[in-house]
Amino acid sequence: MEQQNREDVLILAVETSCDETAASVVKNGREVLSNVIYTQIALHTKFGGVVPEIASRKHIEKINQVIEGALEEAGVALRDITAIAVTYGPGLVGALLVGVSEAKALSFATGIPLVGVHHISGHISANYIEHRELEPPFACLVASGGHSHLVVVKDYGQYEIIGRTRDDAAGEAFDKVARAIGLGYPGGPKIDKLSKEGNPDAIPFPRAKVGSNEYDFSFSGLKSAVLNYLNSCQMRGEGINQADVAASFQKAVIDVLVEHSLHAVKEYGFHKFAIAGGVAANSSLRAAFERKCAGRNVAFYYPSPIYCTDNAAMIGVAGYYEYIRGVRHGYDLNAVPNLKL
Repeated sequence: MEQQNREDVLILAVETSCDETAASVVKNGREVLSNVIYTQIALHTKFGGVVPEIASRKHIEKINQVIEGALEEAGVALRDITAIAVTYGPGLVGALLVGVSEAKALSFATGIPLVGVHHISGHISANYIEHRELEPPFACLVASGGHSHLVVVKDYGQYEIIGRTRDDAAGEAFDKVARAIGLGYPGGPKIDKLSKEGNPDAIPFPRAKVGSNEYDFSFSGLKSAVLNYLNSCQMRGEGINQADVAASFQKAVIDVLVEHSLHAVKEYGFHKFAIAGGVAANSSLRAAFERKCAGRNVAFYYPSPIYCTDNAAMIGVAGYYEYIRGVRHGYDLNAVPNLKL
């Protein structure tokens, strides 16, 4: 059993917003003592995407084991925990309810304070784990299956969204295009891998601009352009080069994400920029931001891939900063599937 300083703040974090059942113990907001994730990807792959009912049932089955594993890996007991943090939105309502119910039950049984955490705040906070020097304010792009947000991080837990997607999120577009070209689910990693074999300039897919807000994103037109290209090839009896389609599509997404993000960094006068969310694990996106940020003397931060996809360590970090600000939730805490940042 690890010897803990009595002044240490240990957060037990729970994350069940989609199809990962995750628990973590985080010490003093920056040190991850454990990070246990049970992923359901293999279960949902045959359906081509996440089936909410299946996800919820699997969370119920696995959550106690995952929490026990996190405590054991961290070398601590439940009595050592300072607060319990849990994702309460946004996400799939049934999946969220499993984590929220578990966290409330643990809090009720032990008297340990309960702290609800916003999932997107967790993704942003993932950057604090490996970059101890990173502190607000800075700009952050959150790109995932459900979100494409350009965020000004004013302080820990204090955000202003300056840009968002008007339709499909970036990760959603990756999944839909991957399915259309026959790669299957999950689309993001598969397109990232296949794109390395293709020519990103082979097909001139469009880059959408949203007139009313220069920082907003729109990916549905790009997705439609890919589908139209595939249909026209099929009608003409022409074969498609999967790698070229993947690389050209990916470059169109990356160009827009990079252009809008760095425009915001310049306009707001930031010298620090971070990315977060599942799409932040994309190797080409990281490389593009590294090049552009280096050329503009902007410090660029990103989490390791394990902290980009859904995990509880990021919820523990965000939960720590909420806890020290005095945030506490009662047993009326509920899942909020469309929770606003």
